[in-house]
Amino acid sequence: MFTHGDLQITHVFVDGDDEITGIIDWSEAGQGDALFDLAILTLGHEEHLDDVIAGYGTDVDRDVIRAWWSLRSLMAIRWLAEHGFDPFAPGCEVDVLRARM
Repeated sequence: MFTHGDLQITHVFVDGDDEITGIIDWSEAGQGDALFDLAILTLGHEEHLDDVIAGYGTDVDRDVIRAWWSLRSLMAIRWLAEHGFDPFAPGCEVDVLRARM
């Protein structure tokens, strides 16, 4: 399946509350697991997972989403540190990992 690869809310343009008008930053797009995109979209925002799954329109294995959250967080920690960001700041990747424990 063709996926965005970095589908975070800052890459999605919405008109009003419900109409998506565009998606940017396709630099990581390619073949992959669609659940990875859903996981990135809800990473750190688990309260929106039910709504995203409802809009997806098919059965979704929540354990796979949770696994993608963990993997993405682990992968991002090094990049964040190398680029001057603090992955330990509240709400960042380390918080997401701690919440999974």
